[in-house]
Amino acid sequence: MKFAADCMLGTLAKWLIILGHDVAYDSRIEDRDLVRLARRQGRTILTCDRRLVQRRDARDHILIRSQDLRAQIRQVLEERGLRIRKDRLFRRCIKCNRRTRPAARASIRAEVPPYVYRTRRRFTRCPRCRRVFWRATHVSRMLEDLKERGFSEPPPSPYPLTHARVRRSTK
Repeated sequence: MKFAADCMLGTLAKWLIILGHDVAYDSRIEDRDLVRLARRQGRTILTCDRRLVQRRDARDHILIRSQDLRAQIRQVLEERGLRIRKDRLFRRCIKCNRRTRPAARASIRAEVPPYVYRTRRRFTRCPRCRRVFWRATHVSRMLEDLKERGFSEPPPSPYPLTHARVRRSTK
């Protein structure tokens, strides 16, 4: 599912990206530009702004009703009939929103701390910003956070790789 989040919904945008959804987000975007972006790219607008959804061009939207992140996530998932799927978690770059790609271990050696290189076997890279990702302890913390927010743990994934820690490429 593709979304375009308004500037008031940065945390929701980040969590939807973590959950594997394509979310366009710019903290400085103007309403008219957000509507144009959503229409041009076929995205559902996510907003708390009642005036924004009254615009003629903002037909495909979800008016977020709550300030509570858990309720916001639940509303988006329910209104679009989506589920949390473990095979989609942590598959996108949190900064760029691009799908990450597997990276050869040898190619990232200089970009990760030595301990990480010694202890991790699988890495992914964002094709846009070149950040390197790997499974780290905060993946478990984020999954625990989802549980605490009232979401049950998704079923086991056929894709064992998830990623979390980020380090900028020097290339």
